[in-house]
Amino acid sequence: MNDKFFSDYFQFIQTGVESVNQPDLIKVSDTIKAVSKAGKKLIIAGNGGSAAMASHAAVDFTKAAGIRAINFNEADLLTCLSNDYGYERVFEKAVAFYGDEGDLLILISSSGKSTNVINAAKRAKKLNMNVITFSGFERDNPLRKLGDISFWVDSKAYNIVEMTHHIWLLAIVDYIIGDIEYSAS
Repeated sequence: MNDKFFSDYFQFIQTGVESVNQPDLIKVSDTIKAVSKAGKKLIIAGNGGSAAMASHAAVDFTKAAGIRAINFNEADLLTCLSNDYGYERVFEKAVAFYGDEGDLLILISSSGKSTNVINAAKRAKKLNMNVITFSGFERDNPLRKLGDISFWVDSKAYNIVEMTHHIWLLAIVDYIIGDIEYSAS
């Protein structure tokens, strides 16, 4: 194994993290606060590792930042909606059932090509919801084109893309909290 593997790996992640447009992070943070102040909610969704990230971020937005946030990771919801409507429509239907005008939808897809995530973005637009996207792989992926603000990682490696998305999302949480390092108590 290459002795430089980990230093190269961490450099890829650092490069990805630092590539973000910081004014967009601030704009998204301000949008999330405005949505919360208006009594609306934040909805976060993704598949696989992105689903785990959506769950983690939703909990942190709710508990740590005081922002009402939900995700669609319940097995009964996912299996019911995908059984009845097909997996390509699972998040679209969840947004239709749980989304309200003025809510904010954050969608995460490493490839930016997940049909169920793209369909959710389209449904959110019909409900007059703003959409924030996190994607990677190809610069012109379909999901990126649907975001009011879109964050993109220039990598085709799932773990690099996912780790970068995760850092950006949790940085938004901490920005809203207003502290870089705070006690869990």
